[in-house]
Amino acid sequence: MHAADIQDKPGAVLLLQRCSKAFRRLVVIFGDGGYDGPTVRDACAEHHASRLEVVKRSQQHSFEVLPKRWVVERTFAWLGRNRRLSKDYEQLPEVSEAFVMLAMLRLIVARVA
Repeated sequence: MHAADIQDKPGAVLLLQRCSKAFRRLVVIFGDGGYDGPTVRDACAEHHASRLEVVKRSQQHSFEVLPKRWVVERTFAWLGRNRRLSKDYEQLPEVSEAFVMLAMLRLIVARVA
């Protein structure tokens, strides 16, 4: 996670720099149209031995399920169920990141139990 005043492409580069050591086995990185371009692809190649797949919206005006994009939307819906994450109350991105991790941990524990 990063601050909201950072645009998608520079934010993706920062994220890849932070996560390159923690996720060495990462094979595919999915992103939306905001991450398309040589900047993110170069950072992906530099920090990971993985490939970037951009899932763009179709130009049609009808509903269409796009591959892998529903996973992100579903996860955002799960996170939105937590009152603390329904709005951006935090001043530091590290605090928001911690609450996202706690929310996901809560989902995992509920499924295991």
